[in-house]
Amino acid sequence: MNARLTKILEKIVAEKVEAVLITKIANITYFSGFRGDSSALFIGKNFFKLITDGRYLEQAQNQAKNFQIVEQTEGLYKKIVDEIKTSDCKKIGVEGLVMTVAQHSFLKKELGNGIKFKSIELDTLRQVKDASEIEKIRRACKIADDSFEKVLNFIKPGVSELEIAARLEFFMRQLGSEAAAFKTIVASGFRGSLPHGTASNKKIAAGELVTLDFGAIFDGYCSDITRTVCVGKISAEHKKIYNLVLDAQLFGLEQISAGKSGKEIDSAVRERLNAARYGKFFVHGLGHGVGLEIHEEPRLSKLSKCEKLLPNMILTDEPGIYIENFGGVRIEDTVLVTNDKSLPLTRSPKNLIEL
Repeated sequence: MNARLTKILEKIVAEKVEAVLITKIANITYFSGFRGDSSALFIGKNFFKLITDGRYLEQAQNQAKNFQIVEQTEGLYKKIVDEIKTSDCKKIGVEGLVMTVAQHSFLKKELGNGIKFKSIELDTLRQVKDASEIEKIRRACKIADDSFEKVLNFIKPGVSELEIAARLEFFMRQLGSEAAAFKTIVASGFRGSLPHGTASNKKIAAGELVTLDFGAIFDGYCSDITRTVCVGKISAEHKKIYNLVLDAQLFGLEQISAGKSGKEIDSAVRERLNAARYGKFFVHGLGHGVGLEIHEEPRLSKLSKCEKLLPNMILTDEPGIYIENFGGVRIEDTVLVTNDKSLPLTRSPKNLIEL
């Protein structure tokens, strides 16, 4: 039995349930290897079932080698009800943060009061990456880095943010990315004050900063990188802000290490920007986990639940300063946690690039 299935069996014991129903796509992929949608895993101490439909039978048989493939023909949740009934399990863990009210109501209606459901969280089981996952994320980071280098020649006055995003995504696909890891952000000039300023029709002008936040996907695993460049000459204030963010980002890399909490690391970097009197313009958490999802546990933020980073966690370090009607800067790396330091997996230069 592989290590991932061992994790889920240990979770069943720890949560005092008899089985778990898994419906989140990222968790289905993690525990079974299957990468289709509209499916579910039903796992107990003595059974491992993947419930899917006819579109995915061949794929499921090839990808989910440790699972019995169960075909549904009349609806996924109707088949889930059938499998629960035949399992004789009375207490089942479900992903409460994923399952809808309608889905839960259907299960309760069809199964009655004899079946008890318990909300459990499985995402944290994916926090520490194995060697295969780390290598896939490295590959996704390399694709993003190489694409950034290529797109620099395309960023110039008169070109729109959407055109830059399209060219960047083309380069990533050309270099082996399955898709963009998320909706590509290109925010120039005054739009740089929008932390999630996805690309628009705005055209780049001379004297502007341009923030690019993007990522690739390699074999299901994501990368996440942000770089801010300038087009032509920029003001002294823009340069000051860039240098403050760069200092905070490099300081963040120094803070990220095994044993520290997510809150502790976020607070240290936030205080550094506070000391420079720009802390109030840093409006989001310092970082988030990266893996099968672009945003996953652990988090580096004021609200982080992570009490202690562990070696082989992968997360981002992405401080930013955003000032309305002025612009903004963000610099971000995807980072591997080791015993005593952090290792950036994205390697694009962070000195201010003047185009």
